[in-house]
Amino acid sequence: MGIGLMGKPMAARLLQAGYPVTAWNRTPEKAAALLPLQASVAASVEAAVSKAHIVITMLEAGPVVAEVLALAVPAMGPATLVIDMSSTRQSEAQAFDALVRDVGCTFIDAPVSGGVIGAEAGTLAIMAGGCAEDFQRAEPVLRVLGRPTLVGGAGCGQLAKLCNQLIVGGTLNIVAEALLLAQAGGANPAAVRAALRGGFAESRILDVHGQRMLDRNFLPGGQVKSQAKDLDNVLAAAAAAGVKLPVAEMMAEWYRDIVDAFGGADQSATLLGLEQINPLVRLGEGPDRLP
Repeated sequence: MGIGLMGKPMAARLLQAGYPVTAWNRTPEKAAALLPLQASVAASVEAAVSKAHIVITMLEAGPVVAEVLALAVPAMGPATLVIDMSSTRQSEAQAFDALVRDVGCTFIDAPVSGGVIGAEAGTLAIMAGGCAEDFQRAEPVLRVLGRPTLVGGAGCGQLAKLCNQLIVGGTLNIVAEALLLAQAGGANPAAVRAALRGGFAESRILDVHGQRMLDRNFLPGGQVKSQAKDLDNVLAAAAAAGVKLPVAEMMAEWYRDIVDAFGGADQSATLLGLEQINPLVRLGEGPDRLP
């Protein structure tokens, strides 16, 4: 349930692996795109889950998951396993776990990292929260999508994803600042990126999103609005845990500042926000590719 940027390639991989898949999406045309791969398409949430052994949700945010599960749970059969692969708050995942278990079904929160590229390739990092028995049941399906790791009880998958997003959000901004500094100072930013690779500054962000920034390709994989939501959720988790995270607070404020202008763009569009406050400097010479 949820055939969007991530849900569509994930569902396609399950179909290609031989699993029978019923797809549902609030916009029916998105689910219908899976018909050539022999998916079934359900007209309602209830119809989608009524005969399912495993229900996977890949939705925009916690409130949307809550809305969909409120419709789905009464229609699910006994012992259905719900795997929520959306990115939500830890507290929301724990509430979903309680909701599902109240009707005799089971739940795992299993958010992912790796973007559309990882979803298409089946190389997603999957951070799972739940009991070991439920994880073992889910693992064969999750391995079609990527590399699943059980990190703790219900809600801990979302906590691990928030740790991931904190690192990603901070690193994206540092890479953007470094490349813009290289440009402003007269160095070749593409050559600077190449020189940094292999040293301690090497990262997947420098590799993939550094190149995106140089190419000015801001067509969405992950989106600025998703990063903004995730960093707000990081702060909520920090407050619940009783810890203060000053860099996370700064990054959350930055993404809130740029989300209105660039919310639908790829998260590497943090560069565009940086260029707005440095109007005399622009990375590269190509045109912007924006959604």
